[in-house]
Amino acid sequence: MLDPGFQRAQSDIATEAPDDEFGQRVRDYLLANPEVIVEAMQTLEARRQQAEESEAQSVLDARVDDVFNDPESPVGGNPDGDVTMVEFFDYNCPYCRQVAPVIIDAEADDPELRIVYKEFPILGPGSIFAAKAALAADRQGRYVEFHKAMMNASGRVDEALTLSIAEEAGLDIERLKQDMKDPAVQSEIDGNIELAQALRINGTPAFVIGDEILRGATDLETMTGLIDKARRDGKATGPAAKDTAD
Repeated sequence: MLDPGFQRAQSDIATEAPDDEFGQRVRDYLLANPEVIVEAMQTLEARRQQAEESEAQSVLDARVDDVFNDPESPVGGNPDGDVTMVEFFDYNCPYCRQVAPVIIDAEADDPELRIVYKEFPILGPGSIFAAKAALAADRQGRYVEFHKAMMNASGRVDEALTLSIAEEAGLDIERLKQDMKDPAVQSEIDGNIELAQALRINGTPAFVIGDEILRGATDLETMTGLIDKARRDGKATGPAAKDTAD
């Protein structure tokens, strides 16, 4: 049995409630200085972003072949180039269309640039249909032509527009439709989505160049700067670069 005096002492301590007094002082301070809350939230967000970026870099290091050398991913530019740029995109993304001429300029200026296309349809059924059509077009050896025509389209991409562009690109439409049904096509798209999520890519466009992950549209100077940096740092990740290393 506890001593009555000890019990009274416990009661007195609870009544004084120093924690409540401290909490009130903190509350008063925060009300008087609300900018402290903003600074704390900004710090928390910065730490969260830093942690996500660190995780993304670890994934990139561990899955370099999935990113740069997946044999199922269509390739443009110089297939044997010494530096690779990977793009995750959606045909209905206005920013992807905005950056498409930049990619064309980068390709024209750099004969050693290899481009890997990752279909990442996240903007609805029309995008999914277009992505499947593009991968099916690859089986006819016309992926790049079809891709560029799709990026040059105006208006919302849907089934009708996709098939119209495919016909203009000289594709066999009936074969295209059959190839689109191949489970391997959906599997490729599913794999791209999983890879993008692992790399903390949540929107389009996004680029992977060397060990850099660039999220969002960019200009030619930034893009070519990252390509040059990949070469300088030995992060070119292209067939020619591998041959040189061997």
